[in-house]
Amino acid sequence: MASSELSFDQAKTRVEELVSLLDHYSHEYYVLDQPSIPDEDYDKLYKELSELEELYPTLIQNNSPTQRIGGALLEGFEKVPHDKPMLSLDNAFSEEELIAFDRRVSQLVSGPVTYHCELKIDGLAVSLKYEEGKLLQAVTRGDGTVGENVTANVRTIKSIPLKLKEPLTLEARGEIYMPKSSFIQLNEKREEQGEAIFANPRNAAAGTLRNLDPQVTASRNLSVFLYALADSSERPVSTQDEALSLLDDIGLRTNPERKVFASIHDVLAFVEEYQEKRTSLPYEIDGIVIKVNELENQEKAGFTVKAPRWAIAYKFPAEEAKTVIRAIEWSVGRTGVVTPTAIMDPVQLAGTTVQRASLHNVDLMIEKDIRLGDTAVVRKAGDIIPEVIKVDEDMRDEESVPYDFPTHCPACGSELMHLEEEVALRCMNPKCSAQAKERLSHFVSRNAMNIDGLGEKVVSQLYERELVNDVADLYYLEKEALLALDKIAEKSASNMLKAINDSKENSLERLLFGLGIRHVGSKAARLLAEEFETMNQIKVASLESIVVIEGIGEKIASSIHSFFKLEEAQELLDKLERAHVNMTYKGKKKEELTQTDTFFSGKTVVITGKLTHFTRNDLKEALVNLGAKVTGSVSKNTDYLIAGEEAGSKLAKAQELDVTIIDEAKVLEEIEE
Repeated sequence: MASSELSFDQAKTRVEELVSLLDHYSHEYYVLDQPSIPDEDYDKLYKELSELEELYPTLIQNNSPTQRIGGALLEGFEKVPHDKPMLSLDNAFSEEELIAFDRRVSQLVSGPVTYHCELKIDGLAVSLKYEEGKLLQAVTRGDGTVGENVTANVRTIKSIPLKLKEPLTLEARGEIYMPKSSFIQLNEKREEQGEAIFANPRNAAAGTLRNLDPQVTASRNLSVFLYALADSSERPVSTQDEALSLLDDIGLRTNPERKVFASIHDVLAFVEEYQEKRTSLPYEIDGIVIKVNELENQEKAGFTVKAPRWAIAYKFPAEEAKTVIRAIEWSVGRTGVVTPTAIMDPVQLAGTTVQRASLHNVDLMIEKDIRLGDTAVVRKAGDIIPEVIKVDEDMRDEESVPYDFPTHCPACGSELMHLEEEVALRCMNPKCSAQAKERLSHFVSRNAMNIDGLGEKVVSQLYERELVNDVADLYYLEKEALLALDKIAEKSASNMLKAINDSKENSLERLLFGLGIRHVGSKAARLLAEEFETMNQIKVASLESIVVIEGIGEKIASSIHSFFKLEEAQELLDKLERAHVNMTYKGKKKEELTQTDTFFSGKTVVITGKLTHFTRNDLKEALVNLGAKVTGSVSKNTDYLIAGEEAGSKLAKAQELDVTIIDEAKVLEEIEE
């Protein structure tokens, strides 16, 4: 029965069912990392709920999933006193200090003591209050006594339930953080747009949680790990381990990487284990928190003015190194942003040799006063991207002078602009050769049109010899032109032409992403293609019809709408159409995905090692079409690990957790079926 045909009472019953169902599926996805239905099934139920709430606004519940998207801009944050202070922890930096902590605890507590070890998440502390199972208030740590009310923003974080599995009244405390992958994506997007980048995931999480626009918070994929039950008289517990298990049971998210030990020497081994593992985790940690496990013993140990005597935070040594900046290289992106990179003496950092590090933009270089010949302190932001944190001015040569920033584009010679609202230098020349080359490289890349053989050097030659001026020209290339390029033989030329011709059959979303429309990533491209199905439909779509697509914000919608109004864009698309490039969505429709029933339906899958039959992106797409959820790391919630050649740590982790390991042949078999 259609939503519009339901009576008020029928709609009320259905809304309650849908809210309960969607809460359950959201918990599986965001907390357990183990979804039981495909995303498309969830989306279908969500759409049904939205339609019913639109028909009957009085049925909208505060804990409805539709109320997570963020409302009006906030005017500021209300100050809220904590019922119990959110104290900081004393720190330890060595094995000796942990042994001394154990000795102090033994003196304060009579009888045996066990220690609960938890990863120290590098994020922002928050307190969540639930009343009769419903989220009432979320408050930052602040100064420990008074925090800020960030409830409107926290409601947008999908790993935080708006309603618990039981109607309990309690206060839980934890850490809101930004996953490494979200941090990298956010900074890449900000850098491309000429905006200031965040220094690390913690700063990004703090800036996001304290943003006055809840929709910004909703868009940045924050998550949470709860680490303490601050108050609950309804379900008393006797240990820290029991407290976290209770939080798990009622639907709150805790970190599973935790253990209880009876010996400080076992604690030291745990610390050492995670000091080695930290770079492989999908979130940042900066240490291990060690707590007396028994709550009775915690009470005996007591508190100092600033911190509990029964807990301590072991801080990992900083992953930093010193090296000398020998040169600064400036590169031009496809949107015209000119980005500086430091070229340095090689140095070992987090297990790899680093010789290049991002300097991000002019404003940061000025702020840090970075000069040629400086000794720089380098680290990996998010344990991934090398960057210069600061320079050691004490080691600076007396004859050193401030860096002379470029005034003209290193590629085309046009004057660079430092726009008021941006931190980046930007080349405004639409015919800049570097931008054109970057657009071509982006178009042929794996996530876009996936034209094998057209690497950076080939693209550069094609452009410099005026064989291509835009992406459409690729489809008019002839073998003789390719044979004239350096180091291109008959077979290579034939393979390139075949790859170009094969790419004409790609589904619409690949072409949309390949066009390099500002703000449009691969996910937005797929959402557009699924919604409109043909390029012609997108070309004539109104701004209003684009912005209502879930997952497409106003900025993306405006960029898409503006692009298709450009005369140059219309000409480019006509040229591509004349070359018989497909402009239709070939992926499964939403209604088809809801009926998926395969070996991989609802399963969480991880890919590792070198693949033979697929590119990694093609395999991921195939698995999604078979109903799987593909994640980047192995956990106890992983159903299958697809292992290619030279599989490393993920294979070892899967074997340790007894995860089923399969190969590409199994995927091929399922596709054939």
